[in-house]
Amino acid sequence: MSKVYDSIHGFIHFSGLEKQLVDSFAFQRLHYIRQLGVAYLVYPGATHTRFEHSLGTMKLAGDIFDHIARKFSIPNASYWRKVLRVAALCHDLGHLPFSHVAEKVLLGVLGHELWTWKMIKSTELAFLGDEVDVHDVLKMAIGEKKLREIDPNAPPFSLWERVLAHVISGDFFGADRIDYLLRDAKCTGVAYGLFDYHQLIEMLTIVSYKDTLELGIEENGIESCEALLLARHFMHRRVYQYPSVKAYSFHMMRFMQKLQVPSTIEDYLAYHDSHVLQALTTAYRKGDVDAEALLVRDKRFRAIPLKNAIGEGLIEEAKRECFIPEDCIYVESRRMSSESAALHFPVVRSDQSVVDSSLCSHMHTLQQAAHFVYIAPQYEAPFHQFLKRCDAGG
Repeated sequence: MSKVYDSIHGFIHFSGLEKQLVDSFAFQRLHYIRQLGVAYLVYPGATHTRFEHSLGTMKLAGDIFDHIARKFSIPNASYWRKVLRVAALCHDLGHLPFSHVAEKVLLGVLGHELWTWKMIKSTELAFLGDEVDVHDVLKMAIGEKKLREIDPNAPPFSLWERVLAHVISGDFFGADRIDYLLRDAKCTGVAYGLFDYHQLIEMLTIVSYKDTLELGIEENGIESCEALLLARHFMHRRVYQYPSVKAYSFHMMRFMQKLQVPSTIEDYLAYHDSHVLQALTTAYRKGDVDAEALLVRDKRFRAIPLKNAIGEGLIEEAKRECFIPEDCIYVESRRMSSESAALHFPVVRSDQSVVDSSLCSHMHTLQQAAHFVYIAPQYEAPFHQFLKRCDAGG
């Protein structure tokens, strides 16, 4: 067994196969991809990478599996534990430089998971097939819904496989989410992201619910779930959707659109943050607007969050009334965040009945801003005044 010391989880141990994967060129690339994109321009400590996050996800996925295996008889448990931990290491292999910043515009609906799929199937990681079925790794690393989009001919998931895939990528209890909340909170210094994840894991269980098997929680663990929900909410408010972070991400997204995304595995493996930063420095010397905004603080656009969509007609009116040039204002509308929802997962009560979590907790979080207007700094004040006049008149 090899081991490495992690700032969140302490010593993380890994097997010979896991060490071979960690030492591979594909995994070592994650050293050079920042977990939080350009958030380090706002929170200086946010320089942590996908490398350490992937190690943490593996550690937590193993812990969750071990806890579940003590309660339930999992078919071929030792094999699936190996698959799950390898998949946890692989789940972020396909990320672009600066993680999610430009993913939607550069990679489309299949996202980084398509490149993860390509890497797991590539000759670079062919050694995985010596000990595990690569199709099983793909199932656990990518999840059923996304895998179907990427490969409609992928083997079907059994009930157990669906549960195990959720151990990594589940919307609420997934090891991926637990690790990034804890890690992002520690590295940004924003304590809102901390919660009792040990209690959460201890209370996890598997339940037969709505004609399937699902990860659920014993009723005594509901408070740890509420703490996780609050952590998600405040991390979105203070970090992920924080206006200054959104503004820098906007400029990096636009800048990365000007670069060519590699088309081969070999070239993609050499494509990381350093490549983009080198191009950024060159572009800055040539007067690129987005490069200037990223390197000179007072040049960046301002991100103004809005709860309601702002129509095209209103934007055109703002341009006319505030004399805003076409290239000085942009609108981003996104799907409403699930952070505004209540808790929804199965809960096992003391009498062994299974109910929806909404019957055990009435916690709701406030709705997050779903729309942003990005505007050049010299037009920020006039635009705010325009919005006030619209509110007063509406």
